[in-house]
Amino acid sequence: MQSMIQQNNFRGPQFLRALSHRNYRLWFVGQGTSLIGSWMETMAIQVLVYDLTGSAAALGMVNLLGLIPLIPLSLWGGSIADRFPKRTVLIFTQSLLMLEAFIISALTWTGVIQVWHVYALSLLLGAVNAVDTPVRQAFTVEMVEGKDDLTNAIGLNSALFNLGRALGPALAGIIVAATGEAMAFLVNGITFIAVIFCLIEMKSLPIPNPEDKTKNNTVEHMKEGLTYVRGHQIMMILISLVAVSAFLSMPFNTLMPVFATNVLGKSASPIVGYFCNAQTGLFTCQSPEALPMGMLLAVMGIGAMVGAVYIAAMSDHAYRGRYLTMGNLLFPIALLLFSVSKSFTFSLVVMFVTGFSFVCQNVLANTMLQLFSPDAMRGRVMSLYSMMFQGMSRLGSLQAGLMADWISAPVSVGIGAAVSLVYALFVAIRYPIVRKS
Repeated sequence: MQSMIQQNNFRGPQFLRALSHRNYRLWFVGQGTSLIGSWMETMAIQVLVYDLTGSAAALGMVNLLGLIPLIPLSLWGGSIADRFPKRTVLIFTQSLLMLEAFIISALTWTGVIQVWHVYALSLLLGAVNAVDTPVRQAFTVEMVEGKDDLTNAIGLNSALFNLGRALGPALAGIIVAATGEAMAFLVNGITFIAVIFCLIEMKSLPIPNPEDKTKNNTVEHMKEGLTYVRGHQIMMILISLVAVSAFLSMPFNTLMPVFATNVLGKSASPIVGYFCNAQTGLFTCQSPEALPMGMLLAVMGIGAMVGAVYIAAMSDHAYRGRYLTMGNLLFPIALLLFSVSKSFTFSLVVMFVTGFSFVCQNVLANTMLQLFSPDAMRGRVMSLYSMMFQGMSRLGSLQAGLMADWISAPVSVGIGAAVSLVYALFVAIRYPIVRKS
C-alpha cells in the first residue's frame, strides 16, 4: 500500500495512483471543494424544512419531488453521456447547480423562504442531477484514460465524496447554529466556482464512440442500454442490491433532524450546552439541534472516507465481491443498532460503522458495473445505476417520513434495515456469483 510508483511524472503512494493523470487531479481539487459546499446545503435544507414544518413527512417530500424528473431524465442522461463531450455537459450542469444554491440563499437571507420554494428547487435539482450524475460517473474512465486506474479513481472519488460528507455537515452545524441556513447555501454556491474552473482547465479528450452521435433515435439508444443490462445477470443483481438498500436503508439520512432533536436530544444536551449556553457557550445558537445532527453526519462521513481509502488501495485483482457482500450485510445491521440507540455517544460509533459499510456496498457496486460495461454502454449502464440509487432513496425517504410521523423514526429506520438485511442474506446465499466476482 505504501509502495511508490511513477506514472505520467507523478510519484506517490499506490492508493493515490489515479492522481498521476492531470485531468483527474484537476477534478479531485475542484470536486473536492464543491462537495464540502454541497453537503453543507444538504444538511441546511433538512434543518430549514424541519424548522418550517416540524414534519418528518415534509423532509421525505423534498426527496420525493427530486424523483419526479429523475425517472424520465436519467436514461436520457446516460444516452447523452455516451454521445456527447462529457466535460461540456458537466460545465453546464454544474453551473445550474450553482445557480440553485444562490437562489435558495437569497430567498432564505431575505426571509421570504417558504417550504414550497424548497419543493420547487428540489424539482430543479432532480432534473439537473438526472443528467449530471451518469455523465459524471462515466467521465471518470476518461479522466484516468482507461480502466487500469478506474477502481482506484472510483475509490478516491468516494473518499472525496465522504470527506465532504464529514466536513460539510460539521461546518454547516456550526454555521447554521450561529448564523442560520442562508450562509451555508451561499458558501455552497461559491464552491461550485472551483469545479467549473477545473473542468475548463482540463486538456481536451477524444470522444469515445463518436459513431453513436449519428444515432438520432434517442429512445432506441436508451432501449439498447436496458437490453444490455437485462442480458447480464451480475449487473441485474448489483442494481437490485443498490435499489433495495437505497429504498429501505438510505432514508435514515433524511430522518436525522428527528433523531438529533427528539430521539438523541437529551443525550446530546451536554454537548449542545457547551457550545450554545447563553452565558458560558462558545457562541449564540439560532438552531442548536444542528450541532448534534452535524456531528452524526460528520462521523458517518469519516467512516465512509476510511472505507473509500481502503477500497482505493485495493489491488485491481482483490476480492471485490466479498467486500461488497460484507457491506451489504453490515450496513443494515449498523442501522438496526442506530434505530434502538438512546445514547448519543453510541450512536456516533454506529454512524462510523454505517459510513464504512455504506461505501463498501455502493462504491464496489459502482466499480463492478463500470468494469463490466463496454465503453459504448457505460453511460447508459451508469444512468440505470444512478436512477435506482437516487430514485429509490428519494422514494424511500417519503415512505420513511410517513412511517416516522405515523409511528416513530426509530421504528421506520429499524423496519427498513431489517428487510434490507433479509434481502442481502438472500442474495449472498442464492447468488454466489456476486461474492466470487
